[in-house]
Amino acid sequence: MSVNPELARKRLEERRKELEDLSSISKDSRNTVVLDQQSVGRLSRMDAMQQQAMAAAQERTRRRELQRIELAERRLKENEYGYCADCGEEIADGRLAIDPMAERCINCAGR
Repeated sequence: MSVNPELARKRLEERRKELEDLSSISKDSRNTVVLDQQSVGRLSRMDAMQQQAMAAAQERTRRRELQRIELAERRLKENEYGYCADCGEEIADGRLAIDPMAERCINCAGR
């Protein structure tokens, strides 16, 4: 098996776009919660703050994944993409299809 760099780039681009779109959609959810005394029947301030905290946590997860995409793109440029960072063996294409940012083969990832 040999890694197809164009397919890898496409997978990474698609995932980056998806993450950026999700980040854009959820931007309002991460804004500071404002208590509106005139709003009766709306979520309580505590519920709104909890939702804000969850949205912020999801954003942090997206940011970490975007960093992983950058690292994968760097590995592509250095012709190291698709090879395990630990043992040097090729990473299965099925694994890369599921997680195009994977740095380790399934054996090394399980250790």
